Amino acid sequence: MTSRTRSVDHFLPLTPPVLHTLVALADGDKHGYAILKEIARRTAGDVRLSAGTLYALVKRATADGLIVESDERPDPALDDERRRYYRLTPLGRRVAAAEIARLESIVEMARAKNLVRRRGLA
Repeated sequence: MTSRTRSVDHFLPLTPPVLHTLVALADGDKHGYAILKEIARRTAGDVRLSAGTLYALVKRATADGLIVESDERPDPALDDERRRYYRLTPLGRRVAAAEIARLESIVEMARAKNLVRRRGLA
C-alpha cells in the first residue's frame, strides 16, 4: 500500500515531534534548522528536537509522502546552497489536521469529565 492509497488514519497517532514538524511546515517551505528554531520558538523552548531526530523524522515523513523536498530556493545570495528545503504535501496537511482533531476530541472528553477547564475560566 503506498502513501497515496493509505487513509489518513493509517498515520495516526502522530508522535509529538512529527506533529510539531508538520505544523512548522504548514505556512511554507523551511530548511531543517529553520524547522528546529520554529518548533523551539512556538513551544517557548519546551520542545527542542536534535538535528538527528529531525533528519530521521524528515526521512520517514518523506518516504510516507507527508513532506517533500522543495525545488524552490531563496535567492542564492541570501541562502546557503547546501540547505535542503521541505514542503508539506496535501496528504501531510490532512494528516496533521486529523491528528489535531483527534487531540481536540481527547481534550473535550477531559473537559466533560472536569479533568481540565477551558482556558480563561477561573
